[in-house]
Amino acid sequence: MTSTLTQLPFEYYSLPLCPPANGTIHYKPKNLGEILRGDRIVNTPYEVQMATPTNCRLLCNKPDTPVTWDGEQSGIVSERIQHSYYIHLLVDNLPCAMRYEMLDTGKPQYEHGYRLGFVEDDNVYINNHLRLILKYHTEDGVHFRVVGFEVETKSVSLSDLQFDGQTCKFPEKHKKQEVNSQGATHLQFTYEVDWEESKVRWASRWDTYLAMSDVQIHWFSIINSVIVVFFLSGILTMIIVRTLRRDIARYNKDDDLEEALEETGWKLVHGDVFRPPQYSKLFAAVIGTGIQIFCMSLITIFFCNVGNAVACI
Repeated sequence: MTSTLTQLPFEYYSLPLCPPANGTIHYKPKNLGEILRGDRIVNTPYEVQMATPTNCRLLCNKPDTPVTWDGEQSGIVSERIQHSYYIHLLVDNLPCAMRYEMLDTGKPQYEHGYRLGFVEDDNVYINNHLRLILKYHTEDGVHFRVVGFEVETKSVSLSDLQFDGQTCKFPEKHKKQEVNSQGATHLQFTYEVDWEESKVRWASRWDTYLAMSDVQIHWFSIINSVIVVFFLSGILTMIIVRTLRRDIARYNKDDDLEEALEETGWKLVHGDVFRPPQYSKLFAAVIGTGIQIFCMSLITIFFCNVGNAVACI
């Protein structure tokens, strides 16, 4: 769960969302890339079967027992929605994305994850219905591979939901599910699954994600880093200027000739610049090997951080 307005990510179950059916939460072992990004992959109660569509159904609880949040829980959810938090689901190690069209060109574009909710007219609404659109590719009609994962969100009020056992339905024009940040909130979480055949092969399923223009720019992080760099640079500049000014003033004194001829401070360094070190061949070999190991480690960490498909031990 991440946001573009704050640097703090949260776990999925840091909010009072639906737990797994058996109540047991399992965390997937992390590789190096997931550790560097701070990801924590955990199981969810969504039930998905390969190439089998699922109509609208309840995610948890019973039709006559809605999910109930008290004032404190509703306040936390409302705060996360106001901070534009996104939830990131995974299917077959493929992250979900939301599809939308550019207003100027009309071309489809994708953004990572889906919005937890939205704010309209100072009212906070939660997206409690998900339409999971999974795309698969098959060569022989027997073996299937997931090559795409899209999510469409809706906010459906509890009063508009109609249940038949664990299945549900709601009108096309429905009310939105509001989060009461000052009191209790009653709601139900629902979802549906649709499968679409795709011509995209398994080897090319990441092309859509790599072509994304990252709209979730962390401006707060960028501005914070720039301010810290300028602040530290200013302090370092002041220290250097004061030191040099004091040394230059000392060297410009003509009162004591012997003291003027004796070099002190930073001027002593100029003689060491062209002095060869001892064991120069060993020094050059160690420096060269160190740079090679550093660059190799940096490139390896970069590729592990970029793609979930790279397994690092």
